[in-house]
Amino acid sequence: MNPQTKVADLPGVGAFYKLKLKRLGIETVEDLIYHFPFRYDDFSKVEEIRNIVPGEKLSVQGVIWQIKNIRTRFGKFITTAQVADQSGVVDVIWFNQPYLTKTLKAGTPISLSGKVDTSGPRPKLMSPAYEILRSSQQPSSVGSDPTNIQQGRTLHTAALVPIYPETEGVSSKWLRAKIAAILPVYLKTQKDFLPQDIISREKLISIDSALQKIHFPKKWEEIETARSRLAFDELFLIQLASTLRKREWQSEKTAPEIKADPEKIKQLISNLPFTLTAAQKRATDQITADLSRKTPQNRLLEGDVGSGKTVVAAIAAYVTLLAGFDVLFAAPTEILAFQHQKTLDAILSPLKIKVGIWTGSRKVAGDITCGTHALFQTFKPKRQVGFIIVDEQHRFGVAQRAKLFQDQTKKFTPHFLTMTATPIPRTLALTLYRDLDLSVLDEMPLGRLKISTHVVPNAKRNDAYKFIEKQIADGRQAFILTPFVEPSETMASVKSATEEFKKLKKIFSPARHPELVSGSNSSRPALPAGRQARTIKLGLLHGRLKSKGKEKIINDFKKNKIQILVTTPVVEVGIDIPNATVMMIESADRFGLAQLHQLRGRVGRGEHQSYCLLFTDSRGENSVRRLKSMEKIHAGFELAEIDLKMRGAGEIFGLRQSGFINLKIADLSDTVTLAKTQREADAIIKKDPALKTYPALLEKISSVQSDYVQPN
Repeated sequence: MNPQTKVADLPGVGAFYKLKLKRLGIETVEDLIYHFPFRYDDFSKVEEIRNIVPGEKLSVQGVIWQIKNIRTRFGKFITTAQVADQSGVVDVIWFNQPYLTKTLKAGTPISLSGKVDTSGPRPKLMSPAYEILRSSQQPSSVGSDPTNIQQGRTLHTAALVPIYPETEGVSSKWLRAKIAAILPVYLKTQKDFLPQDIISREKLISIDSALQKIHFPKKWEEIETARSRLAFDELFLIQLASTLRKREWQSEKTAPEIKADPEKIKQLISNLPFTLTAAQKRATDQITADLSRKTPQNRLLEGDVGSGKTVVAAIAAYVTLLAGFDVLFAAPTEILAFQHQKTLDAILSPLKIKVGIWTGSRKVAGDITCGTHALFQTFKPKRQVGFIIVDEQHRFGVAQRAKLFQDQTKKFTPHFLTMTATPIPRTLALTLYRDLDLSVLDEMPLGRLKISTHVVPNAKRNDAYKFIEKQIADGRQAFILTPFVEPSETMASVKSATEEFKKLKKIFSPARHPELVSGSNSSRPALPAGRQARTIKLGLLHGRLKSKGKEKIINDFKKNKIQILVTTPVVEVGIDIPNATVMMIESADRFGLAQLHQLRGRVGRGEHQSYCLLFTDSRGENSVRRLKSMEKIHAGFELAEIDLKMRGAGEIFGLRQSGFINLKIADLSDTVTLAKTQREADAIIKKDPALKTYPALLEKISSVQSDYVQPN
């Protein structure tokens, strides 16, 4: 057996469990060993039966006196048993487990763990975890001193019992048994890859000890020391892999040297209908400086919603085009690709630059071509591609990004710029993107009004609808957003776009609101001067619609033929409607703060004051407090920091779909460990860039590099 042995080849696993384990991300022996508990049940207190107290969580150990099945009149089974030690007898009851009498017999030494039932005249254990004691674990006689009863290590009782992420058919008990059997064999095949001087300097335990203690701890302190070592390993490997990748990128690849013409850049900037912020100028200088070098640019341009990333990218693209190279601009959705084409065309067409579009529904090549995943599949550039821009790259699959990059590489490696509007905390960016140079747009263009944000109780829902009516009467428009397209059976309380659309069509119908219709004789107060009476038209937009359907709805919304757009998070990026002033978000607790901030950024893009209304059915104190932070904080970076601390890194990007890192135990908000691992990774590479004197570490980094580092 080795770490990459398939779990299907292990005894007692086979094809039956193979697919079930795959749902948990377990395909190899190493995956199984690194499937860590997320909590522990504390059944370490082994009590004499005479001392058990109702309501207490504990363990007892003794011998089964008697056990039997009782069939109820409804056809179900109750298994009852009596277990005794020298101090007394306790009743034990299990429900619908008649098979227990086949393995548990009178005279069987047993360990039981659970909560003592408080009902009835005397204490009893209801559906406790059980374990037949082996000879090394048995008391010499029933009723021995309880402190000496457990001479060997039990797995499921009388200990700190690990509870693992489970799936149907794979319980924590099953996982404990398998890991207990395999772990000793696995540890014999492993060397500690972390250099001994780092282990000593950082006061870490060995990897063998850490894996043993994380799965089968004897006390709580052991869990903490194990977590410290394993978390250090994860973050250290990320830092090392990213740094090695950057060195490889800089030493082995050659890019075209693209020199900027300052006069041409000034001409372009002078034609813009606005003034660049200091942050935009700084980022432009950094990117154009990168373009002038033989080393391929590999830079992340990070900026809040509306901070002007596309303009910066347009200037860099213009510099590249003047040097005789094509430019590709990839976006994850058609909506966003078309939006970028429109923005770039407005900036570059006066300079006789053709901006193309290449998606599943439309294919027109240009000097700079915007597109979706279709760029990976069918697009063939006319000239050498000198510059690739990818917006929201974490929304692309890893293989897609790699294919885009490789297929456009001919004589040179193109310069590469990735952009994101997802506000990433600096500590997170330095970890996820250590191999990238970072440019941050931390200023907003002048004149932007802050979006007035409110967490609204459901009792004021009708007031919110009236507020939207008033905004529409003033000529404005509104988004009403839900998490789901269709209703969910398992989460019935979470709003869906299709159901809300049906409901809202009735709520905003002319029959209910005649005062919004021209010529109506309404008993409600007349509209103030300047307000336009109209029939409210609603549109429905979600990801399941075909491209032409989406495009028509968006265009109708832009032209104000639709006043209320009922939608899903498909509008998170790429929608620019300056006339929209209300973003109403249902089930807001379902979203991370960073995503809510992105959605809020769909309004506030024009001259009018805009509003974001957050509704939630959650009564959790933390959930409401988290949403309330949106009322006071308008900077995406600050909100992302709050989300990182309260919900974890996965929530910022959307769990596994992000294509970033699947951390099992480390916490990316742990800045202390992050700093330590960065320092140690830098020291290792400075001392030995090829890791020749660290063969175990070299082997480990080679095996995990593809997991931790994504190709751009």
